[in-house]
Amino acid sequence: MRPNPLFTVVAICAVVTGLALTPLVPRASARGVELPSRLSDQEFWRIASDSSEPNGYFRSDNLTSNELRYQDVIPDLVSRTKPGGAYLGVGPEQNFTYMAAVRPRLAIIFDIRRGNLLLQLMYKAVFELSNDRAAFLSMLFSKPRPPGLGATSTVADLFARFEGSPASDALHTENLKAIEDDLTQRHGLPLTAEDLGGIEYVSQAFYRSGFAVRPSPSYADLMTATDASGESRSYLATEDRFAFLKDLESRNLVIPVVGDFGGPKAIRAIGAYLRTKGATVAAFYLSNVEQYLYKDGKWPAFCHSVATLPLDASSTFIRSSSGRAAFGRGFVSSLGAMATEVATCGS
Repeated sequence: MRPNPLFTVVAICAVVTGLALTPLVPRASARGVELPSRLSDQEFWRIASDSSEPNGYFRSDNLTSNELRYQDVIPDLVSRTKPGGAYLGVGPEQNFTYMAAVRPRLAIIFDIRRGNLLLQLMYKAVFELSNDRAAFLSMLFSKPRPPGLGATSTVADLFARFEGSPASDALHTENLKAIEDDLTQRHGLPLTAEDLGGIEYVSQAFYRSGFAVRPSPSYADLMTATDASGESRSYLATEDRFAFLKDLESRNLVIPVVGDFGGPKAIRAIGAYLRTKGATVAAFYLSNVEQYLYKDGKWPAFCHSVATLPLDASSTFIRSSSGRAAFGRGFVSSLGAMATEVATCGS
């Protein structure tokens, strides 16, 4: 067993002040320059590494979401945003559901913890190595695939059938090796021994805890949840959504970045890259990170960094709130116009 990496606790980096706003509309790019249809392994790793800040800490691993009502905003999100742009987000698997809805050409997943980068790399390999949703769940949780599952199976059917499939130690060992080989041999990513230990830590958590990686809501709860009208919109709800994400991951277009929302580098570096490609941010999923930014006086630094991103009137924040704002119903999601909100950074 490799040593576990440090996944726990610290706060967001020092505040960056006095930063000038840049224009909110994308600058004209060179003729013919656009977001690539595929990134080489070297370019994927270069963007991830060069854009990242030092590893930070949070009070928990956050291996899965705790936002059960995250799908409620998707109908409005789809009506506001344009497909083919850039998706930005934070944290674990809820990003996949929003990406499957927004249909970006490129996705960047930030997190203050390097542990989330390793979680996202594990997901990358599992997507690439799985032909369909059932194969994906089998590899993610190290459970043998039950017979009879196919393209028309509902997400409720998938989780009900896998619930009765016991996790296998031999399958987990085989899967972990396949994941590591995919990342280090097929893609040639220069992962350290500590990085590989972190990926093993994450894989073990899914294997040993099963759907209760977070006991409540469980992974099954998150994937079988619906929007307010009762429609299932999770990334595992249909083969089409899964296939979109598998294709994006296979072309190295989902890039994890270690980044502090209140820090000086990560968001700005990605913004600079997107501008060189003439791209526009379609959506930026914030979870509830804003509450920590406000608490620590770091909202202005974040706001000024977001103002350097290439935005237009359709660019949309996706956020979650808890406490009084949720009226006792857990986390509640909402949307906001990015360009309008960051226009007030200097006020």
